[in-house]
Amino acid sequence: MELRDIEIFLALAKELHFGRTAERLHIATARVSQSIRKAERRVGGRLFERNSRNVRLTVLGEQLRQDLSAGYRQIAEGIAKARAAAGAVSGTLTLGTMGPMARTIKPVLDLFESTYPDVNLRHREVQPPAPLDLLRSGDADVALVYLPVDEPDLTVGPVVHVSDVLLMVSTGHPYAGRESICVEDLGDHCAFLPGRLPASMEAAFQPFHTPSGRPIARAPRRPSTWHEALDLVTAGHGVLGVARDAAHFYPWPGLAFIPVRDMPPVRWGLVWRTADESPLIRAFSHAATKSHQSAGT
Repeated sequence: MELRDIEIFLALAKELHFGRTAERLHIATARVSQSIRKAERRVGGRLFERNSRNVRLTVLGEQLRQDLSAGYRQIAEGIAKARAAAGAVSGTLTLGTMGPMARTIKPVLDLFESTYPDVNLRHREVQPPAPLDLLRSGDADVALVYLPVDEPDLTVGPVVHVSDVLLMVSTGHPYAGRESICVEDLGDHCAFLPGRLPASMEAAFQPFHTPSGRPIARAPRRPSTWHEALDLVTAGHGVLGVARDAAHFYPWPGLAFIPVRDMPPVRWGLVWRTADESPLIRAFSHAATKSHQSAGT
């Protein structure tokens, strides 16, 4: 199979829709169908079961997807490295981060800028209540956001940071003087409901239920920016689960931060629009992976 046909197969295996696959790869739907028929002839069996209502992988197709995925990533990374060595990686890359969170990946930024001096790295601020908006609008090429992100149009790259979860409350809140709390305690207080946020991301900091099954209520007001959230919590209108980094970056008068001892740490990763993946984005992702591996050794 040619590299382009492998790319088409893997894209269809993820999208399970010929039209969306064509849009993602900027090709005609007929080109997708032609490529899959050619691949099926080459392997000697059907890779997809398809009818007018849905598309799904066959057992053979799933096996091929697993076998090809790792190899394709290695090939794509090798091409990106070669293009970088040939001076092909240049231009402007816009990185979205939440406030000062860029400081948590300074080694990544330093490595990327030293490796690709011809790239202009710009920064845009991501608002925590709507962490995917800049990506979806095209105002950021890649964003550092907390996980999980399980969106069909977005690719999740390397994990570059991990943080414990704290509960941010006003200094007048009953929990303000505690050394720590547990998730069960959250059932007694209202957490803020973010604006535009997938449920899986919301649950990373604001679970929907306590371990005993009690619902964790949401406050009626919805902050649209991070500073609105800070103001509302300071005024005692609700509580908010945050990363430990917030206690360091935002030691506001009137705020207290209490560890939630049984909440799992939250992972932060690089995310980008799958359809707009570019040599620049792959180069940045590679720098992040290399920096993270170096830090772990």
